Amino acid sequence: MTKEENEKRLAYLKSIVSRLPEKPGSYQYYDAEGTIIYVGKAKNLKARVSSYFHTEVDRFKTKVLVSKIHNISYTVVNTEEDALLLENSLIKKYNPRYNVLLKDGKTYPSICVTNEFYPRIFKTRTINKKWGTYYGPYSHIGSMYAVLDLIKDLYHPRTCRMPITKEGVETGKYRVCLDYHIKRCGGPCSAKQSYEDYKKNIEQAREILKGNTRKILREMRAEMQQLAEELRFEEAEEVKRKYIALEGFVTRSEVVSHTIDNVDVFSITSDEKIAYINFIHVSNGSINQSFTIEYKKKLSEPDEELLQLGIIELRERFKSTSKEIIVPKEVDMELDGVTFTIPQRGDKKTLLDLSIMNGKQYKFDRLKQAEKLNPEQKQTRLMKELQDKLHLPKLPYHIECFDNSNISGSDAVASCVVFKAMKPSKKDYKHFNIKTVVGPDDYASMKEVVHRRYSRLMEEEQPLPDLIVADGGKGQMEVIREVIQDELNLDIPIAGLAKNDKHRTNELLYGFPPLSVALKTDSELFHVLTQLQDEVHRFAITFHRDKRSKHALNSELDNIKGIGPKTRDELLNRLKSVRKIREADLTTLTEVIGQAKAKIIYEHFHQKQEDDKA
Repeated sequence: MTKEENEKRLAYLKSIVSRLPEKPGSYQYYDAEGTIIYVGKAKNLKARVSSYFHTEVDRFKTKVLVSKIHNISYTVVNTEEDALLLENSLIKKYNPRYNVLLKDGKTYPSICVTNEFYPRIFKTRTINKKWGTYYGPYSHIGSMYAVLDLIKDLYHPRTCRMPITKEGVETGKYRVCLDYHIKRCGGPCSAKQSYEDYKKNIEQAREILKGNTRKILREMRAEMQQLAEELRFEEAEEVKRKYIALEGFVTRSEVVSHTIDNVDVFSITSDEKIAYINFIHVSNGSINQSFTIEYKKKLSEPDEELLQLGIIELRERFKSTSKEIIVPKEVDMELDGVTFTIPQRGDKKTLLDLSIMNGKQYKFDRLKQAEKLNPEQKQTRLMKELQDKLHLPKLPYHIECFDNSNISGSDAVASCVVFKAMKPSKKDYKHFNIKTVVGPDDYASMKEVVHRRYSRLMEEEQPLPDLIVADGGKGQMEVIREVIQDELNLDIPIAGLAKNDKHRTNELLYGFPPLSVALKTDSELFHVLTQLQDEVHRFAITFHRDKRSKHALNSELDNIKGIGPKTRDELLNRLKSVRKIREADLTTLTEVIGQAKAKIIYEHFHQKQEDDKA
């Protein structure tokens, strides 16, 4: 590979990395032939994958791996544990060259409920569906033992491996073991516990393993209350302990489930122009395929029609022979021997939700890629989003925001920043010295500035903004409204950015009376609005600081008769501060500005010192 080809390869990979989501998931690296050479997991996909391409990576093996990568794919999940399970299943299926994990064929343990007359419940790493029903697998061994201990405490399933039969129980063939005497088993082998009671306990244990705990929790809560009313507090405390343990336990994994085998999952995410079809294949209880394709709409084709096309295309591409297809809605198609399922709950619904999440993530990534190539597309999207949120009559291309700054009313100033196409337009920023307000009155200062700003724009026939954003809550919005609508008779929409008790911006306000607009604080649009707010703060504070500095210099040097700006600047450039000028002797001053002016400066400060002493 030439140097130019390698640089092109790295640029392509880094462009993929830049679009990765900051979510948990599994990532896969492909070589030049399209073969998976490495499978990894991540709590944060973007952070983890980007670490491979840092220049400071010094591990030889990592450098070798990166040199072989020609493409990257990924699957997002909801939790880090699910990413671990997905990584495990993909490694076992593809056995990537650079993965050394799990070469001994071991897997995560599961819990088995056997098909025996009196079923047993135990952990196992071997899956044989002829023996019973399997739940898991469990990536956290502690969680698995916790649920096993919980089931043992609640239902006392037998632990012996004796092949108990109905006839053997009826003829008294078996004897109870030590577990019965220490109250860890009800003794079903000797009919000390009825078959019906034992089966009922096993069914409840199955519900716990499935994650269907609400009914059992309600029964436990009722039992706790009953025991407490009967003053049986020790027993109630024991039930409470089990209740808390059951409530805090999560048994199901949405990535792998041994109850699902050889199933295809399809979902569709679409907008006006493009539809994204996500495909997930589950085999032997594990996800081993995840892929998304897109269709560009030409005749406003309905989702149902595009979903049908996607099902045919992806099943043919991946040679799928699954006899069950999970879909989010009814599809008007028939495939030989195939059943279509629209799940409402359970493991299959969880898989469908995972497919939908991956389809939406793919759509988001494609949008980010397009916006990176064409930044104006992102700006238009954000303007359209803000227009929709506030129901504005037109796109808010031109936005202005105001802020005041003063210290106890002194050196009061204000600033106006301008955003055009959701980006700062610094050449249009404006500073204002407050002229008519005495003392620290923010509302009066805001009123003066807004009136001056838009009166002048009207006089000069300059374009008015599409939206005014008040750096504050309802009070600032009302002051701006009084000027814009009541005094100037203008029709400009006004919004506000309100802060919480911790002085952090947490909501967007709009309308009169102002109402909170539904907007996530971690969204791109909210970040742009807070950038607008931060920019107007910075601009106002900088202007105020500069004015205070000039005011301080003016009070010390500019009031000395016979000393002009040129002499002042020479002194400050050489001696750096007014304090050092005040403390300088006559010789030092003479070297800087000459004898005549040095004498004026020296006598001014020393005469002032004598006056202060007197």
